Amino acid sequence: MKQLITDGPWFKDQQGRVRLLRGVNLGGSSKVPYTPDGATHLAEGFFDHKNVSFVGRPFPLEEADQHFTRLKQWGFDFLRFLVTWEAIEHAGPGQYDEAYLDYVRAVVEKAREYDIQLFIDPHQDVWSRFSGGDGAPGWTFDLIGMDITAFKPTGAAIVHQTHGDPFPRMIWPSNYNKLAAATMFTLFFGGDDFAPRTTYEGMSVQEFLQSHYIRAMQQVAERLAGLDNVIGYDTLNEPSPGFIGDTDVRTIDHQLRIGDVPTPYQTMLLGAGLAQSIAVYELSWLGSRQVGTRVITCDGKRAYKDGYRCVWSENGVWDIDSKGLPRLLRPHHFGYKPDGSPVDFANDYLRPFVNRYAAAIREVDPKAVIFMEAEAVLRENPPIWGPGDADNIVYAPHWYDGVLLFTKRYVPFAGINAFTVKPVLGLENVRRSFRNQLKKHKDWARDHLGNVPVVIGEVGIPYDLNDRVGFRYNDFRVHGQAIERTMQALDANLLNFTWWNYTADNSNARGDQWNGEDISVFSRDQQTDPSDCNSGGRALNAVVRPYARAIPGTPLRMTFDQNSGVFTFAYKHDPKIDAPAELFIPNHQYPDGYRVEIEDGEYEVDRANQRLIYRHSDKDVPHLIRVVPLVTRETNRDHFWRNRLAIFGIFVTLALLLMFGRKRK
Repeated sequence: MKQLITDGPWFKDQQGRVRLLRGVNLGGSSKVPYTPDGATHLAEGFFDHKNVSFVGRPFPLEEADQHFTRLKQWGFDFLRFLVTWEAIEHAGPGQYDEAYLDYVRAVVEKAREYDIQLFIDPHQDVWSRFSGGDGAPGWTFDLIGMDITAFKPTGAAIVHQTHGDPFPRMIWPSNYNKLAAATMFTLFFGGDDFAPRTTYEGMSVQEFLQSHYIRAMQQVAERLAGLDNVIGYDTLNEPSPGFIGDTDVRTIDHQLRIGDVPTPYQTMLLGAGLAQSIAVYELSWLGSRQVGTRVITCDGKRAYKDGYRCVWSENGVWDIDSKGLPRLLRPHHFGYKPDGSPVDFANDYLRPFVNRYAAAIREVDPKAVIFMEAEAVLRENPPIWGPGDADNIVYAPHWYDGVLLFTKRYVPFAGINAFTVKPVLGLENVRRSFRNQLKKHKDWARDHLGNVPVVIGEVGIPYDLNDRVGFRYNDFRVHGQAIERTMQALDANLLNFTWWNYTADNSNARGDQWNGEDISVFSRDQQTDPSDCNSGGRALNAVVRPYARAIPGTPLRMTFDQNSGVFTFAYKHDPKIDAPAELFIPNHQYPDGYRVEIEDGEYEVDRANQRLIYRHSDKDVPHLIRVVPLVTRETNRDHFWRNRLAIFGIFVTLALLLMFGRKRK
């Protein structure tokens, strides 16, 4: 297998062909331990965080062949492979889980047998499992004396294991703005500036956290050395600024308002055990609105262990006055750097971290592509990249249909602009908005990062839509419609992506085993025939779709309509490239075969490998390829009018019966 390279905005193979990459995140349950079962609805043993194992995530090694066979059959030959810092270094600082590293090597070697390429994703959500997500080891809280068992009464985090069922829908992202996660992210990226008095073992807390995180990822790179299907490493999933950039700790300075929404100052006081009245918000597709307040009493608990002060009190943000009352000293502490200049998180803190991380990975793998993400949760904006910054990078942002994700309702005529957080109404307006939102990521990669390739690292839909209609009636048509409009926006922008996600142990009852999410394209509960590779797939007619896999020139246009089955692709050839164009044409979409329409050149069909090989002529014109199913499909429009004509016919019949009935009387 020969590695891909980056060239301007494209990935290219060794023959110089542009490669469009389509794949999945593997896998959703890799966020939690395999032994003991770390599914977030299971509370027993939760706080025993050092005695866990992630060997078996994303699946037991003996299952690898069946899963890779399925992914390959579906055209997903590019993976965003999840690992977590906790999986590598859960036992304590510098104590690496060698069995897990060996296991990761074995799974990646198996992927190579299927000609599947990948990049490693050091995954996290809201810092750690113990602050409501996944990622960092539990011992990272010990560095500053935080008590993970006291996060619930102090409102420092809302955690499925301690909250219990039912866990509020999509509540977990609210932890980005609560004490536990916001404090840790602030220390990780900006501890030297914002918490200089906080040290551990004679080292600044920022240096201790970053150096251990980076060394843990180097362990993965060292273990995977020599595997040419590993093209690179992501820096950190959905990095968060924490409190960095909050211009006034007395105000709410973010758009993600759901459930309890304290100000930064309130989170600090709660962490110190001081009761607070907190605003409570409700989220709908029209946005957030405050629905009341709630008093958090803390039940006599603090978020810190005995003998430890609040980090932010220790660093002069606030203290207790002579009357025993809290006093805010530095309301603008996080809005300005020590030299008095305004904070720019992306350029002042994220950019140096990415450069440091890239240099460390390339000590092990000099050719590694570095996949960079911007800020998480509605604030994505990459840093400005220059000549002194790491080269050979890829921009890997995330994008979701926000209405679907947060409300779990498919409304064809309603969407949301992820950048302005404003609703979008109208069927065509939503489609146009989706295309333009995804185009914005390409524009940023061009204007901010030097015209580098883009991989949408996460994009997907929840499968428990519309009151779980798919599970109750085994009907995933509405999911297919939701997927189709997202896929068409990706195709329109000729974007690479890794779909979120593929979870080998997904179930209808517990989804992806994490925080109530159910976003896996595969589930055992839909697998009625294990011998059928497609069995277990959800809404495959929208997911498994044709695309141009390798292009000897510049891609111009690609479209596919799952309703009609018509696929079109156009490109302008590069005369220096001798290799043919290679298109993935899935048998699942064309069980009865297909007709190929071309204006020049010649082609051959390889049904066994689901490939269409096209050799263009020397004409200096765009080359157009059109694939049409041999059996005409009923389109949604046909179905729409047929249904309405049938309904009209029923009304006419009833009217005639009533009319004749009256005449007979």
